[in-house]
Amino acid sequence: MNTETRIVLKNRHKQILELIKDNRLRLAVAMVCSLAVAAGDSLLAYLVKPILNGIFIANDSQVLIIYPVYIILIFFIRGGGQYCVDYFMNYVGQGIIRKLRDQLYAHIQTLPLAFFQREKTGVLMSRITNDVNLIKTMVSSAVTSSIRDLFKIIGLTCVIFYMDWQLALIAMVILPIAFFPIVIFGRRLRRTATGCQQSMAEMSAFLHETLAGNKIVKAFSREQYEIRRFFAKTRRLFRFEMKSVRNRSLPSSLMEILAGLGIAAILWYKGFQIMSGSSTLGDFGAFITAVLMLYEPVKKLSRLNNALQEGLAATDRVFDVLETASDITEAPDGRQIATVPHCVRFHDVHFTYGDKPVLTGINLNVQAGEIVALVGMSGGGKTTLVNLIPRFFDVTQGQIAIDGLDIRDATLASLRSQIAIVTQEPILFDDTIRNNIAYGNADADEAAILDAARSAYAHEFIQRTPKGLDTTIGELGSRLSGGEKQRLCVARALLKDAPILILDEATSSLDSESEKWVQKALENLMRGRTTFVIAHRLATIGHADRIVVIADGRIVEEGRHGDLIRRRGEYFKLYQMQFEANAI
Repeated sequence: MNTETRIVLKNRHKQILELIKDNRLRLAVAMVCSLAVAAGDSLLAYLVKPILNGIFIANDSQVLIIYPVYIILIFFIRGGGQYCVDYFMNYVGQGIIRKLRDQLYAHIQTLPLAFFQREKTGVLMSRITNDVNLIKTMVSSAVTSSIRDLFKIIGLTCVIFYMDWQLALIAMVILPIAFFPIVIFGRRLRRTATGCQQSMAEMSAFLHETLAGNKIVKAFSREQYEIRRFFAKTRRLFRFEMKSVRNRSLPSSLMEILAGLGIAAILWYKGFQIMSGSSTLGDFGAFITAVLMLYEPVKKLSRLNNALQEGLAATDRVFDVLETASDITEAPDGRQIATVPHCVRFHDVHFTYGDKPVLTGINLNVQAGEIVALVGMSGGGKTTLVNLIPRFFDVTQGQIAIDGLDIRDATLASLRSQIAIVTQEPILFDDTIRNNIAYGNADADEAAILDAARSAYAHEFIQRTPKGLDTTIGELGSRLSGGEKQRLCVARALLKDAPILILDEATSSLDSESEKWVQKALENLMRGRTTFVIAHRLATIGHADRIVVIADGRIVEEGRHGDLIRRRGEYFKLYQMQFEANAI
């Protein structure tokens, strides 16, 4: 298992490197500019010697004329080089992050419904935003710093060895020792970084749930309870953040101490040389300046490692999603389904969710244009049955066929183009009424959209909105009533004009007045379509050609309303229960 994990991680990092390599030209320019910045730093350190000796020993006024020009030129080169480095490396980093975000979102959209039932929406949002952003920091900041600081270390090391190779060896002894805390604390930081990212994802999921469900929070007076839960999550995140701070800060602090020891040794040794006359003030100033400038990029390696470890931890979390394979696969030679009236056949269909059997031995043949109502107690498997038709899930055993073609042998796009769905909860987007209705048929013109709105009895309330079809309806249609939202969903299904229709308790959450209008809209929608109606209220399915009773994942009865009442079976019990409840 450990070997497999190492292989996966290696492949993940290779993919990041491939994304970096795609920007090799910009990286080359950034490296040249980094070299210019490093050369400028090395020259500044080297110029300290002639400047100090010229002013304090030779008393040469030419030093004050020539060297300020050199310094201006060096800082001009350093400034321009640093700008180019920052621009091009951030361009590379932001470009990689855009590609990763696009790739991650596109992959998530291809995953089956079961994936979204397992994962929390807030956690997925955190992967796309927070985790991917940490990878950007690793790529842009860490790579930028590593290239620039590496050139600085090389350049300044050459300077100090040129000035005094013996003393340079003393200074360089510190460097290998300085890498130990980076390695040790880097491993710890990666673990705590993973904990931080998980805690941040959990907090995002919590915020998504409680803000979206704020009406329920207030209705049940649970504000303080949710506040306490949020405080607990921020405390957990705080503990991980403080562990990360310790693991980030300790290497830098230890390196400061080691740098102090090295500089003290140099001061002691070089000071004796000056006193004995074997060295000059310029030699001492140039050497100590170069060493101080050398230790600075070495200390930055600690911060570089921090960004690297946090980025690697985020990479693992992002690729955990990218490497999740969909269990809904398409046949290599998938066939197209023609848009004609369809018959749908379930043949010995079984479906198991996890270890729990949900459907067992379903046999059902629905003719083209037939309206079939699915009824039964909650949890019986009605919604699961209709979710198998567009392949939100795949059957565990058996076959579902449209006009004799196994739906697994059709392309997903052509299969789902044949199906329109209206669910119990109206699902709309924070967009205009026009775009919500045209969601399943983006090529529809305004006349077709208005026809769909009229057929769905939505045209009247659309005219009352400030901008008509161009009115934005808010998150999940929050600016509309329940009945208005559902009628827009019906209009959307009408405009799609799919030959198979699934109505999943489309009126169960509406009041009587709204239900009346939506029911009329649904009658227009069902006309001429092969329709599956999941109904809780039996009074709404009088128009059905056939009623199928599902209990414990099995079809226990089917027939017309009058026939099922006379049989006095499962349907009769459901009817009696509702009749008695309505009588009360």
